Amino acid sequence: MRIAGMTPLLQVYDMLESLAFYRDVLGFEVVAASPQVDAPEGRFSHWMALERDGVNLMLNTAFDEGERPPTRVDLLQRAHGDVCLYFGCADVDGVFEELSGKVADLAPPSNAPYGMRQLYLRDPDGYALCFQAPLA
Repeated sequence: MRIAGMTPLLQVYDMLESLAFYRDVLGFEVVAASPQVDAPEGRFSHWMALERDGVNLMLNTAFDEGERPPTRVDLLQRAHGDVCLYFGCADVDGVFEELSGKVADLAPPSNAPYGMRQLYLRDPDGYALCFQAPLA
């Protein structure tokens, strides 16, 4: 058996907000999307495939149009705390500099005791993201 890749699918509360984060802040590009719907929450696609530098990610709305609650569901937000996406990168400090003005309360990278330089942040739905590189 040969595995050629993996693409996580994240359930999101607000597709437009999540798209703005992954596309405009992190630099992902939309490579595929479901047809757009007109909903009380706005015009959006329920599903999107994103890509940056060979890294793939999919977003899917947690609620159908007109069914989204007025505020995030705390239980769902807490459940996302168990998920962390690790992104390999060559320059963790460069990622920190790039994101510093774009991500609120971004703490500087730190060195993990197991030999990795890591920068942690959370997306709008509470999923943890870690940009990391081995220490020299």
